[in-house]
Amino acid sequence: MKTRPTIVSQLALATTLTLTISSVQAETSLNVVGSWSSLELHRAFEQPFWSEQLPAATDGNMTTNLTTHDQLGIPGGDVYNLLSEGLYDVGMTVMDYAVQDAPEMEALDLPMLSQDVATARAIAEAYMPIANMAFEKRFNSKVLAIVPYPQQVVFCRDPVADLADLEGRNIRASGRSTLEFLEAAGATSLNIAFNEVPGALDRGVIDCAVTGSMSGYSSAWYEMADYLYTLPAGGWDYVVTGISLDAWNSLSASEQSALESSIQSEFADAVWANAEIDTQQGVACLTGTAECTRGEAASMTLVMPNETDIERSKQILEETVLPNWSSRVDQEVIDMWNDQIGSIVNLTAQR
Repeated sequence: MKTRPTIVSQLALATTLTLTISSVQAETSLNVVGSWSSLELHRAFEQPFWSEQLPAATDGNMTTNLTTHDQLGIPGGDVYNLLSEGLYDVGMTVMDYAVQDAPEMEALDLPMLSQDVATARAIAEAYMPIANMAFEKRFNSKVLAIVPYPQQVVFCRDPVADLADLEGRNIRASGRSTLEFLEAAGATSLNIAFNEVPGALDRGVIDCAVTGSMSGYSSAWYEMADYLYTLPAGGWDYVVTGISLDAWNSLSASEQSALESSIQSEFADAVWANAEIDTQQGVACLTGTAECTRGEAASMTLVMPNETDIERSKQILEETVLPNWSSRVDQEVIDMWNDQIGSIVNLTAQR
């Protein structure tokens, strides 16, 4: 793991101040680091689950100390590496942030791989064998859940009518595979942190940026971007919840069962049920083309992908993005992907 003294010192200080190692009233207490504190996934789902629902499901025998990576000053890409170091028990972040350290996980969320919630969930569930293999190998951890943000779409400052209009533009990608997709479409992709995007758009460093529709609304990207192109160029930005094997093995069999059962029924099922709603509400709230129930609607111009865009995007996925991923993993992972995922999406990965 690359050493970042400032991050480690910040984490140590924050842990001292905010993360109590145990609770005298509970048999087990877990230190949990969640995803972006400002977004709905954390506010509406992570926080209630870890702070209220898990303790209630275990009659108070399991409690947690919850914070988020941005509150601790940890880059999203470091969450799982620090989890493997034992600096907390559970880590949650966007998997695309960490694919440099776990290339096996990249093909969970390739652009245009799934265009609806049902397919996205089928892929996430089928991916669990690969995910657990990768997390054990790379992060000394076990995967507890895989959940999505809303579908990842494109926010642009200047007019855009179709995929061809992205050619030549500087675009913030939401992950390595999205970057490769945009490059194949003729754009120049940049890796910019989510919270730095509004400033980059405002200064003209980037022309467009990819994120979830509701995430962009919650973070007011509409103040800097006027056009919403709903091509799902960034997939679903899955958030993976991992628990360190040290913490997992310290739990009793009944605690393990309770945690696995409750995180699926109380957390994952709820996030998946909400994914389509949030995708639609994000578009509605950004463009005002339908009722916005989350606040005041913005007035971005809505641009829908045409059939030519969809076909060209699928071609890029099959001819560029998927082969690029295959070159970064071994044959065992490719075979597992073809068996578990390829049959769902009618694609075959090859080295």
